[in-house]
Amino acid sequence: MHPFRKAVEDRDPDVLEALLAEDVVFTSPVAFAPYTGRAMTAAILRGVLRVFEDFTYVREIANPDGRDHALVFTATVGGKQIQGCDFLHVDEDGKIDDLTVMVRPLSAARALSEAMGAQFDRIAREAAGG
Repeated sequence: MHPFRKAVEDRDPDVLEALLAEDVVFTSPVAFAPYTGRAMTAAILRGVLRVFEDFTYVREIANPDGRDHALVFTATVGGKQIQGCDFLHVDEDGKIDDLTVMVRPLSAARALSEAMGAQFDRIAREAAGG
């Protein structure tokens, strides 16, 4: 089991943050431009922990060198069932330097966008250290 998966399943934002490279790039399923940096990515992940209900990883796929992982999940957000995948790449130090999330169906992606949009002021404050 990848440590990121365990930290998400344990709902442990401190461990999640510790797994991230300082210059991690996070590509959201609901934002056009990626976010860069540990503080912002960790704040977004804390927001995700707040909005997803019934979150469960259902499959974990890794390449032979262990640097790329796909973690397939299901959850509920805004009353909508969502299916998604976290794509992770780890750097030579074992830190996550790239995290891309994809979700489906469109109705659930919209519910996620609305739920995360409602969190964004708090996410920005947390990322700024407040």
